[in-house]
Amino acid sequence: MAKLTLPCDEATIRKLKVGDFLELSGRVITGRDSAHHWLIHDFRKEVAPFLKDSVIYHVGPVVKKHEDGHYTFVAAGPTTSAREEPYQADVIGKYGLRGVIGKGGMGTKTLEGLEKYGAVYLHAVGGTAQVLAEAIKEVQQVFQLAEFGVPEALWVIRVENFPVVVTMDSHGNSLHAEVEKSSKAKLEQLLGLTS
Repeated sequence: MAKLTLPCDEATIRKLKVGDFLELSGRVITGRDSAHHWLIHDFRKEVAPFLKDSVIYHVGPVVKKHEDGHYTFVAAGPTTSAREEPYQADVIGKYGLRGVIGKGGMGTKTLEGLEKYGAVYLHAVGGTAQVLAEAIKEVQQVFQLAEFGVPEALWVIRVENFPVVVTMDSHGNSLHAEVEKSSKAKLEQLLGLTS
């Protein structure tokens, strides 16, 4: 399994291909629906340096606050990425993101954005929330916690050996689109719609 250290440059991302297994280490920022709405409607200078050349993780974490005020992630399984389809390509371009972590893949607009800006979609395995949380070594900062709540806040985290697979690359390839196409063809064959 290849290693990828974040933040990274566009050239590194352009070398990645659909099907590559990676372990991520370095800075990641979380963001779901509220975060994407917030990011797209203005340029958020306070968050921009954390997004630049890094990845955004679609996750609604379970977070523990300790007596000394620091936080740790207890569970960090990926959430469905399709909800961010209207915004994701624009967020990638606006903030210089190099990737997105989530589950289920994304659509054509995001795929075009990945190709245009030099980014990838990284699939994390659902149902492994506690295991993935073990790869999150530190919460460095949090934005919009009071406004959005724990699941929707933008958590800046440091990960080590966080496992993902490239399922959409910066060359216009999408495993999700391929699976959908082959599944549709098989269904049509089973229903007798094709010969």
